[in-house]
Amino acid sequence: MRALPVLDAAADAPARQGWQQAIAATVQGLGYDLVDVERAGRGLLRVTIDRIPGRVYGAPGAPDAGEFITVEDCEAVTRQLQYVLEVEGLEYARLEVSSPGLDRPLRHDADYRRFAGQAVRITLREPFEGRKHWEGVLGLGTADGSYSLTFSKGTAGQQLGFVLAEVREARLVPVVDFKGRKGRPPADAAPESTNESAAGPAPAAAPETTKG
Repeated sequence: MRALPVLDAAADAPARQGWQQAIAATVQGLGYDLVDVERAGRGLLRVTIDRIPGRVYGAPGAPDAGEFITVEDCEAVTRQLQYVLEVEGLEYARLEVSSPGLDRPLRHDADYRRFAGQAVRITLREPFEGRKHWEGVLGLGTADGSYSLTFSKGTAGQQLGFVLAEVREARLVPVVDFKGRKGRPPADAAPESTNESAAGPAPAAAPETTKG
């Protein structure tokens, strides 16, 4: 299958601001992956974090090598962000730090590399073969920055080639075995699904904190 034409995503890219960079530096400095930052209604500042694969978390003597974000992780990041945001002078009413959940979004090249081999759902900016929504197993990126999605069509497996600028949204398919995230084997991947569910831990989140 041919790769889709590259689209210019510059119009959709938000302007970089000092407070966003401060949040990113703080989260990364504490040893976590910054998944998303969102300013929602009524002064809510929502920060989504994830653990970094291979890193051991937890207090000395009682390390936690689990893969999923805990309430303690969220609380630690919340405390540090409150201090940093005060220094930055960012106006907000409430701060919420939480995990990305089982259907974790993929936003950056590093996310796609990390979750290669796992089942994902993508929404394209422009339809291909009359569809924007595709589901399959994510393939490793190539030197030219393109990725592939392998899915079943009838009895044969097919691939969709794409680059990140062509993707409006991408998320993991929430399949878990309680020991960590697991991708669906390629043979089981389907083009689309709207009825899948998975058992697993609920997204962790620290209690919302109110400024002032």
